[in-house]
Amino acid sequence: MPLESFKVSKSLTLGVELELQLVNTTDFDLSASASDMLHLLERQPFPGDVKPEITESMIEVATDVQHCHADLLVQLRQMRDVLIKAGDSLNVALCGGGTHPFQQWFHQRIFAKPRFQEVSALYGYLAKQFTVFGQHVHVGCSSADEALFLLHALNRYLPHFIALSASSPYSQGVDTLFDSARLNSVFAFPLSGRAPFILSWDEFASAYFAKMEQTGVVRSMKDFYWDIRPKPEYGTIELRVCDTPLSVERAAALAGYLQVLCAYLLERQEPPPVEDDYLVYNYNRFQACRFGLDGVIVHPRTHQSLPLREDILTTLRRLEPMALDLQGQEALDELYGVIAAGNHSSFLRHRYDSERTLPAVVDAAVARFRQ
Repeated sequence: MPLESFKVSKSLTLGVELELQLVNTTDFDLSASASDMLHLLERQPFPGDVKPEITESMIEVATDVQHCHADLLVQLRQMRDVLIKAGDSLNVALCGGGTHPFQQWFHQRIFAKPRFQEVSALYGYLAKQFTVFGQHVHVGCSSADEALFLLHALNRYLPHFIALSASSPYSQGVDTLFDSARLNSVFAFPLSGRAPFILSWDEFASAYFAKMEQTGVVRSMKDFYWDIRPKPEYGTIELRVCDTPLSVERAAALAGYLQVLCAYLLERQEPPPVEDDYLVYNYNRFQACRFGLDGVIVHPRTHQSLPLREDILTTLRRLEPMALDLQGQEALDELYGVIAAGNHSSFLRHRYDSERTLPAVVDAAVARFRQ
């Protein structure tokens, strides 16, 4: 089947998807409660969309199309409040975080949905190990070629979003020493990583996707687990590297930052993206995952080593005039706070240092989500 045409949308509109953990309130392990939660939520209005994810211990929520950070934050808070109320009636807690600190992947159950069953049959144990939790941000694009331009122009800034959103230091009962261990699970899939360097949608559809489809490896864009991928059915690009933050305020701020950054890139004040930008891509990605805000990245053009924290600060300051125009200054202010106080991985580690138990870490994540 040919790749569907790219649905044009209003440039720089926003949408957010959050994968959330369902937690047992007794021992703070994951709870296979997705079916019960979804059944309950079907019986009442929900301010957005809610659906299952690959295992029974997680759900995914999605906002409507929004135009600015403030409106996005309002809807995310409404969704959070409805979810918490539903969870309380089921004695199930919800929280963010890119990984659950001590769940055992082999205990997870695949949700009874045909696509999830197919993924499980294809990828085996990797499917259950995919019980990790991410934030996906959609940005509207006025054309398919604009989408591909933004996809590749953003490669230089990808470590910013990894470090600012990082909330997965613990996995399978141990400190991984990574700020974002979640992305290591994603990288295990064969169609993950970066998109091919193509700037023309016609070439992407006919020369790349058509050939991939002929191999039998892919059937749709859903089969690609790229860090950023085009979503032709929505008319967006989708940023997929963020861990789910512990608060909806942080989630909205990350989306607002992406919106302002895309607006800046569309002014074409920077050199256009080229294939050689990706020479340092995996190294920079690793630095952000491993060390978070303390990582050191390499600029793809100058090859200069840059402290990631300072690079983010420089970029935030550069974007402030555009943020005012897009009503995104509060989003940037939230991220200035992250630079000063640390990301959510730091918060979770501080909690462990004080309590010395991983259930206490999950308890702190639950409390942070409830605000």
